[in-house]
Amino acid sequence: MLLAGLCATAQTTPIDTTAVDSLEGWHFTTRDSVAITPVKDQNRSGTCWAYSTLGFLESEVLRTKGITLDFAEMFVVSKTMLDRATYFIRQYGEGTSYAAGGSAYDVIYCMEHYGLVPQDAMPGIRYGWSEADTLPVHKEVDAVSKAYLNALTTSGIKKLSPVWKDGFQAIWDNYLGKCPEEFVYNGKTYTPRSFVEYLGLKESDYVSITSYTHHPFYERFALEVPDNWRMDQMYNVPMEDLMRIIDNAIKNGYTLAWGADVSEDGFTRKGIGVCPDAEHGADLTGSDMAHWLGLSAKEKSDELTKKPLPEIDVTQEMRQQAYDNWETTDDHGMQIFGTATDQNGKEYYMVKNSWGTERSDYHGIWYISRAFMAYKTNDVLVHKDALPKDIRKKLGI
Repeated sequence: MLLAGLCATAQTTPIDTTAVDSLEGWHFTTRDSVAITPVKDQNRSGTCWAYSTLGFLESEVLRTKGITLDFAEMFVVSKTMLDRATYFIRQYGEGTSYAAGGSAYDVIYCMEHYGLVPQDAMPGIRYGWSEADTLPVHKEVDAVSKAYLNALTTSGIKKLSPVWKDGFQAIWDNYLGKCPEEFVYNGKTYTPRSFVEYLGLKESDYVSITSYTHHPFYERFALEVPDNWRMDQMYNVPMEDLMRIIDNAIKNGYTLAWGADVSEDGFTRKGIGVCPDAEHGADLTGSDMAHWLGLSAKEKSDELTKKPLPEIDVTQEMRQQAYDNWETTDDHGMQIFGTATDQNGKEYYMVKNSWGTERSDYHGIWYISRAFMAYKTNDVLVHKDALPKDIRKKLGI
């Protein structure tokens, strides 16, 4: 999954994004920052799509209602897994995959068809070994639920019983708890769907945007990646317009749910996402060529991400090639919420991750260069009003 080295490669108050520490070799100054809710920790679960998109919706509620919410990720996960299992069974286990991953649209679909609930209404963990176990660990439930479906599709059964869904849902209910049919919020009783209505969230307000040349620009298509199993129809725009949409959204007070490839050496676990020009690594780092060639891949990566360095010039053709040859994969979902500059004046995007606050040097925030954003973005989800007017007109929105 590497290309040209590196880039081929519930607290209820908003985060104070002006108080982010700087890493040795890097110093960032915030330019624009949209209100977000605190960083969460998906821990050992493949549910970044739920965390990132619900974080996005939490910011939407902050923007439109001034209400700080903590949505329950596992309500969305439970509803989505049953839908995905149903689709898997309808395809006889052959036409699609059943996996923990998902897309931003899965959350929007759940919001529209099933509703949403606050975290307190469905904490989502019944399997903890002690009271201290409050973070999701899904390896077991993923394996058990998949084995259940595989047993149905490989058993030679000629006609399924009408209760197979009950058995499947019971697995998830046992691990996460049952999805509430109603709950009390601020002294008033809601159903999941009436709660969404109260918050004013509507599926029709949100659009997915991507940028690839194997489909016409300014038209819609279902991006062909495994996690887009619902076949969400995304608007296809040139890379320059994709970047304009991101910039315009942040400038006007909107965040974006970001689907990206982070399996690159330039995406560090310290909180940086960059695309250094790895082919000129020795020159960039001032290394002796013989010494440089003797370094391991990890050592080269560490050298190229210690401080800001020149990056590759990303083109539309590079994006397409990396998609077509599997170098760009749909790895991870996060939330774009701001912009910053480094000590040299170079621009970065501020991104909220869901790996907790202790796993990066910026308390769960990542700084993503424009090159990385342009190269490794699969898609973004954003409110339609955040699009520049000329792009909206071209898309017929």
